[in-house]
Amino acid sequence: MVLGTAWLFDAADVGLLSFIMPLIKKEWALTPGQLGSVGAITTVGMMIGAILFGYLADRFGKKNIIIITLLVFSISNLGLALTQNVYQFMIIRFITGIGLGGELPVAATIIADSFSGDKRSKMLILVDSFWAIGWILASLLAFLFMPIYGWRPTVIITSLMALYTLVLRRHLSDEHNVKNKKLNLKVSLAQIWSPEFRRATICLSILWFIIMFVYYGLFLWLPSVLIARGFSMIHSFGYTLVTSFTQLPGYFLAAFLMDKISRKKVLFIYLLGTLIGAFLFATANSSAMVIFSSILLSFFTLGAWGIMIAMTPTQYPITHRGTGIGFTQAIGRIGATIGPYLIGVSLGLKVSITIIFFYFVIALIIGLLITTFGLKDNDQVDQIK
Repeated sequence: MVLGTAWLFDAADVGLLSFIMPLIKKEWALTPGQLGSVGAITTVGMMIGAILFGYLADRFGKKNIIIITLLVFSISNLGLALTQNVYQFMIIRFITGIGLGGELPVAATIIADSFSGDKRSKMLILVDSFWAIGWILASLLAFLFMPIYGWRPTVIITSLMALYTLVLRRHLSDEHNVKNKKLNLKVSLAQIWSPEFRRATICLSILWFIIMFVYYGLFLWLPSVLIARGFSMIHSFGYTLVTSFTQLPGYFLAAFLMDKISRKKVLFIYLLGTLIGAFLFATANSSAMVIFSSILLSFFTLGAWGIMIAMTPTQYPITHRGTGIGFTQAIGRIGATIGPYLIGVSLGLKVSITIIFFYFVIALIIGLLITTFGLKDNDQVDQIK
């Protein structure tokens, strides 16, 4: 479970950004469009990092590359505390995103290489559950630390995660440092787009796009949306902390269902649950319904992400697994970029929150169709191809 911290660190960073956004909006007098750009720029960096480091892990060894991604993420967060305007903030967030985007595909590849069958699927979901722990940590920092000390000292805390590279270096086996220096990016991309893997690459890319579009669009803006709906800022932080705890049982149920029914059926159930949550949030007319629908969103959206983490590595052979995960998640990062930006622009144009949430309902309907009619539930044998 040493690698579960990769998800924890990423979630803590994304969670803190969602809490920081209302603060820098006030500090720098940002428009909704500028605030949407702040959320989007990180995911642009993640898109680049996913492809780049996924390929580099296949070529130069996964242990080496995951340590590098963690250092990029941690050191850039230290620089974030020194920014004086939104443009400096966005430049640093772009660099942070490169590290974050590379970290998760490489970590997932290492887990996928270490297990097989149902155990591999369960382990990938369980390590992905550390995302919920990271979000809870971010909520605690935002609720207890940030109101007293401000957002700059809070992000300095996240930069201390660089020290964790010493743990990774000690505990990760050198078996995960297999190198293939003859491999190049063109060959790796050609492999995942070959007739054998093309269908998987297309379906997984679309599903990652939808899941990240929904997740980042919703959760980066959720505190701001709650404030717009009449919650005070401090209450929205505490509320988000409560809903974060519901992410864990979402992961655990998904892991339990993995050896009971097919992974496609589990993914369908979780996408449908997310759709219902988004619909109820969009039409909620009471605080109780806002809370209930947000709990559903936390439970099912993060569970769907975990299921995708479990399914994606199994669709590719071990020699190109990092590239396969990195590429499909990079396409997902396009959705993660569009989601926050689209909400920011829509709010700036005075589009109602109800209409905005129907963006996500439509996307999830498409995801259900792809899952049902496009995706195959393959499990690649770990051999050289």
